[in-house]
Amino acid sequence: AVRNNKRIVQVFLALITLPFAFFGVESYMRNDGSGGDVATIGDVTITQQQFQQTLREQQERLRTQLGAQYDPKLLESPEARKAILDDLINQRLLLIESNKRHLFAGDNAIRQAVGAIEAFKVDGKFSVERYEAALRAQGMSPAGFEAQLRQDLTLQQLAGAIGQSGVVSRSVADRVLALQTEKREVAEYRLNLDSYLGKVKLADDAAKKFYDENAKQFEVPEQAKAEYVVLSMESIASQLAVTDAEIKEWYDGHKDRFMVPEERRASHILIASEKLGKDKAKAKADELLAEIQKNPAAFAELARKNSDDPGSSSKGGDLGYFGQGAMVKSFEDATMSLKEGEISGVVESDFGFHIIKLTGIHAAKEKPLADVRGEIEAELKRSAGSRKFAEAAETFSNMVYEQADSLKPVAEKFKLTIKSSDWLGRQANPANGVLGNEKLLAALFSEDSVNNRRNTEAVETAANTLVAARLVDYKAKALQPFEGVKANIETLLRSKEAMVLASKDGEARLDALKKGEDKLVWGTAKTVSRVDARQLPQAAAQSVFRMETGKLPSYTGVELPGSGYALYKLTKIDAGEKLSDASKQGMLKQLGNLAAQEEVQLYLAALRSRYKVEVNQAALESKDK
Repeated sequence: AVRNNKRIVQVFLALITLPFAFFGVESYMRNDGSGGDVATIGDVTITQQQFQQTLREQQERLRTQLGAQYDPKLLESPEARKAILDDLINQRLLLIESNKRHLFAGDNAIRQAVGAIEAFKVDGKFSVERYEAALRAQGMSPAGFEAQLRQDLTLQQLAGAIGQSGVVSRSVADRVLALQTEKREVAEYRLNLDSYLGKVKLADDAAKKFYDENAKQFEVPEQAKAEYVVLSMESIASQLAVTDAEIKEWYDGHKDRFMVPEERRASHILIASEKLGKDKAKAKADELLAEIQKNPAAFAELARKNSDDPGSSSKGGDLGYFGQGAMVKSFEDATMSLKEGEISGVVESDFGFHIIKLTGIHAAKEKPLADVRGEIEAELKRSAGSRKFAEAAETFSNMVYEQADSLKPVAEKFKLTIKSSDWLGRQANPANGVLGNEKLLAALFSEDSVNNRRNTEAVETAANTLVAARLVDYKAKALQPFEGVKANIETLLRSKEAMVLASKDGEARLDALKKGEDKLVWGTAKTVSRVDARQLPQAAAQSVFRMETGKLPSYTGVELPGSGYALYKLTKIDAGEKLSDASKQGMLKQLGNLAAQEEVQLYLAALRSRYKVEVNQAALESKDK
């Protein structure tokens, strides 16, 4: 069977990542709601504020992922809002159950987890400065990050408490693998759209009627040009000066950060266990060690002739210099115990048996101040810039509001450059940088901004970044003239009508084929499988693998949007080739993931039945912020 406990943990964590960053642990478990609560789970509420905040965060995620393709309306549908609420309910259920089971990740577990994250290390060691700087760059505090981490570790405990669930039986796995590799031989007959375009007769008023009924499709949205200023931690930091004395003082207080750890150089001879078997490999290593002990100078030559390490054998076994953590533990421990020039005994690792010779040592040393001066200066500026930004943010916000007729005063105050944009749409677009922020665009296109040309409020577009803008030119939305789009509309309508004709013809031919009337000239047969159906259009591939297989030949037909209609004739089914171990493991992993997801959904369904979940439909549909 394929076990999925680890995957269940991953599915749990995917369900519950987001809201902690906003509300914190305590707000999850307290009842601070009102009549406007979107949902209740027992005595725990999901408030309108929490729901809207999560909705906005999901919009930001989509904007980042989709770029120019992002549409703010994606999450406005009732289905999308319900899906987000379902996620929030699931999150609350998991937290309630964790509390009920008295599951909790302690401070020691948090320290260990934080200390193990590579992004927070300098020269292999945890750095508080790097940790805090990395979190600041993401707009997070240590407390918020550690609350999120504590939640993740707690959910790992919850998944473990559920037990080794989510099992795919070997028989099911084998059946799915057989289906995935099964090969089908199919021939194709295309009814191309172009063949039907000439048969389409459009009414004289068809294009105008479509234009009138679909006017919104032909609107040119409103546009604006803006000028704007950006106050950021970086812009403030760039104006700061750091003295030599400050740099030296910081260097002296953080010397451990600038230590270059010891490195050792070694050569080795590897006798791989996989090649000879463990016993024979060990015996050969012992023989070589005895030979080396008699003649140490022969080490390099013996490595060239006997070592199973292709990367170093041609170099006499030389591995170059490496630091702690670069090698497997048994190899590293042996290397660290040697003096320069010494040769180890036989050392066993997962790779086999090693004979190691230490050929050099670079002692640990301190990086000189001159080499790290720039790094320290940047760090001091960032630190001071962060403090000064907090002080400047309020003044910046007040000035753009109180002196709303111009951005010049605030630009002069903070030594900022007033920048100008090209034409912008109201729809957020990450390609527009800070002007791609939805809240800033809403302020820029507001009635007050358009009519009175006042500064917008200061908007936080990213962590430690405030932007204020003012509109300098504006174009209201307008309808494209009918004559300008008439040809495109007629092309669209002809294509739609041709598609109807092609589909009708194709379905009639399919009926005839199923009655045994096969008079078509089929294309060359293609062999496809579920894992490799690239020779077929995607829509056709799905249809081909749903075809009846009891009696061959078998037939199916499918619409190909924009292309026409296609008929397929299934003539042969073969068992696929035996999968490589790597491919089989990949498929088994996919099956395990699916089983884990199903297991989590079943578990959540059980929790929903155990706790009383109520949804306030009116509050869910409300667009109030």
